[in-house]
Amino acid sequence: MTIPLVRAHGDAFARGRAHGEALRKELRAFLSDRFARLNALSPDPLDLDVLRPDLTEYARAIDAQLPDLAEEIRGLADGAGISHDEAVLLQMRREVLGYRKLPTMGDCTTYARTGSEPVLAQTVDLNGDLDDHIAVLDVRAGPRRSLVLSFGGLLGYLGVNSAGLAVGLNLVLAGKWRHGPSPYLAIRHLLDTCDSVTEAVDAVRDLRLASSRSLTLCDRETAAWVEIADDDLRVSTGAEVAHTNHFLHPDLVPRDELTVFARNFSVRRLAACEERLAELPARASTEDHFALLSRDPVRVAGDGDIRRDRTVAAVVLRPDSGELHVRPGDPAASSTESFAL
Repeated sequence: MTIPLVRAHGDAFARGRAHGEALRKELRAFLSDRFARLNALSPDPLDLDVLRPDLTEYARAIDAQLPDLAEEIRGLADGAGISHDEAVLLQMRREVLGYRKLPTMGDCTTYARTGSEPVLAQTVDLNGDLDDHIAVLDVRAGPRRSLVLSFGGLLGYLGVNSAGLAVGLNLVLAGKWRHGPSPYLAIRHLLDTCDSVTEAVDAVRDLRLASSRSLTLCDRETAAWVEIADDDLRVSTGAEVAHTNHFLHPDLVPRDELTVFARNFSVRRLAACEERLAELPARASTEDHFALLSRDPVRVAGDGDIRRDRTVAAVVLRPDSGELHVRPGDPAASSTESFAL
């Protein structure tokens, strides 16, 4: 697999249009595939007519909070030759599905460490078999340039910027999901506008996001995770942090809505990650990090069920050198592809 690299430079509309034009065929095919595969995942049939009221509200919230990215979504629609509603849908697929309808088996194991060679690394565990719609975006927004991992037209998912900030994420389940920007768009906003973990935490506090998540942040001096549930936000910092899919902060643990089975698996993955991370030297190579991410239970194997989360990529981010390394699909069976600012 060779991951497409999309150069999205210029003003917001131009960035989106470049993204849409580069992946026009792929995005239109994705939308035609069981309605961006949502109808392979949802127990209820979905289409634009059913979702249009929600998509209008999502778009209104994105316009209000992240106007630059709202304009980029319009450019994406123009470049790909799709409707604005469809471009918004690509950003909000996870929120459209919600979290009470689907079993959660994985959904990412993430860690970060500072030191002489800071690193943020994670598996990407998703349902929908999305490893055939991976792209890397080379984004220039204002003074900052970023490398962003994307799936199926997402403007953001995880990445690293030229200021030396890396951002990853984990799904956590709590609260009432609502109309607002997705955490994926929030991550892109952080990469576009922030130079440090401290700035990124402050920026997240100013957003009213659609859904619960944990973000992992890393710069040259600080690593942190940020747990978000409704308008509540909790932060933990350290030289080294790790996170899976259950809440860690004692204030939010009572609100966790992960199923018992999924929580047990999340606890198991976190313990395995921390144990293996403790064995890695400070100057561990990128391939050493991929070796950690490629072993069960951190790597989540698929069982052939499109509704189940499985590892569709593993990523190693190097904030000090502006590098994004990715193994698409099952990281135990794929080769590393590398991108640099």
